[in-house]
Amino acid sequence: MFVKQTNYLIVAPKILYIVSQYTDYQQDLIYSGLTKIIGKENVIDYPWNPKFHLPYKKYPKNLGYSSFSLPKARPFFNTSQFDLVILASAKKDALAVYSKLLPSILDKPMLFLDGGDRPEVGGDFHRLGAGAQYEEVLKKRPFDLIFKREYVSSLHKSNPRIFPLPFSFPYDVCMPAKNDVEKKYEVSFWGQQAPEIRTKALKLLEGKYDCSQNGTTLNQDFKTYKRKGKFYLEELSRCKVVLNFRGGGWDTMRYWETPAMGSFMISQKPQIEIPDNFEEGKHLVWCCDTLGDLTEKIDYYLKRPLERGVMAAKSREHLNKYHLNTSRANSLLRIVQSVL
Repeated sequence: MFVKQTNYLIVAPKILYIVSQYTDYQQDLIYSGLTKIIGKENVIDYPWNPKFHLPYKKYPKNLGYSSFSLPKARPFFNTSQFDLVILASAKKDALAVYSKLLPSILDKPMLFLDGGDRPEVGGDFHRLGAGAQYEEVLKKRPFDLIFKREYVSSLHKSNPRIFPLPFSFPYDVCMPAKNDVEKKYEVSFWGQQAPEIRTKALKLLEGKYDCSQNGTTLNQDFKTYKRKGKFYLEELSRCKVVLNFRGGGWDTMRYWETPAMGSFMISQKPQIEIPDNFEEGKHLVWCCDTLGDLTEKIDYYLKRPLERGVMAAKSREHLNKYHLNTSRANSLLRIVQSVL
């Protein structure tokens, strides 16, 4: 646990957590992880984000929710109370708030939590039309540390201020009690078909296995998904083989949800750095980027339920040890403690 030593006692750091009001999986996961470790009273979201405090959203839009609370009146906002400032999202509204507060927090240690899809640091600000504002902020005060979801070694390894921080799985979401949940579906990929790798995979799967019957088809859309919320997770647990391919970024929630739900996964290998990543042949199986071996590997493992079950169990054990959002929050705090 990250703590600060005073003359009299040991206390947790007080964190100003500058957030987007839009769903941002990385921002949300780290917030709930931090509050679990050092207490909600020590992680102040600003502006107040109702999804963190009110249980009105369903999975995965509730990843930041930790416990019920109502906003407290703030006659004035005093930034002097904080030990650490985190810009928690690469979205325009969070950057606008950060920019406005910047003159009053220039003396604080500052972190940037970049959970965007683009591999460049702050790349999503440019994608969303806020690139010039982001560059202006950097001129006034560079970040002390940057935690990057899409950490590409060739781009970032030479900069000692940048650390990999991929997605995770929320500590407080119930997982199946056993790995022997009835496996009613053979092969699934329930996700939007962009980018091209997903379209190619779905075309390869047309007419094969039980894909047409279970909804592994072209033209899926988040708004029309038949499986939503925790029901989606329950359905993942009922799959013999779950497939995973990159989306807007290499890191997908499915990559963490599948082992959490005790299912076996065949995945495109993420081309980003993931500390304590799953191991091929022990936790999961990679398919090549051309997908030339995809159906061959599906055929092989569909016939081998014991092998699938052993890997699924080991991957869930590995996730619980290294890849819950509390683990991510702990990693962030340990790095802050050792570097700043």
